[in-house]
Amino acid sequence: MLASVGPRLRALRKQRGTTLAELSEATGISVSTLSRLESGGRRPTLELLLPLARAHQVPLDDLVGAPATGDPRVHPRPIVRNGVTYLPLTRRPGGLQAYKQIFPPNTPAEPLERQIHEGYEWLYVLSGRLRLLLGDHDLVLAPGEVAEFDTRVPHAIANPGPGPTEVLSLFGPQGERLHVRARPKVR
Repeated sequence: MLASVGPRLRALRKQRGTTLAELSEATGISVSTLSRLESGGRRPTLELLLPLARAHQVPLDDLVGAPATGDPRVHPRPIVRNGVTYLPLTRRPGGLQAYKQIFPPNTPAEPLERQIHEGYEWLYVLSGRLRLLLGDHDLVLAPGEVAEFDTRVPHAIANPGPGPTEVLSLFGPQGERLHVRARPKVR
């Protein structure tokens, strides 16, 4: 299995149109080490493969050619922060991340503290109501409504109640935005 890692790394880099120098800059791994990895002259280690997987935005299993598990379903492990449950819907490291968020009524508690951080977020309300404080705006979104925003704008998100709120959230950590390719029919 390890013998096929080098050619797989080279193919992935070339497919993405990345030079060894660009990959070296993105990973902190020297050009000579990357070249030896690709040619099979250097044995791949976890220490080298993890930053390469992050740079190429692929699971580590793709780099080493691990056999498919046969089960494509995502089995999310809930994360609870400040009373809000986050169910990760993506497994890929880095890049856009998808979450289902469940806000119990009146979560988080008042007063809401606005935050800023790198990134771009897209929210779709599945059920309940979602309060979005964004810059000077104070909005309440209902099921089927969508909001997208640069997370460097001060913002806070909460459930004003009375029942739970479920939200589908897509987050790009480096300000990555969604690119919608579908166009409505012209009548």
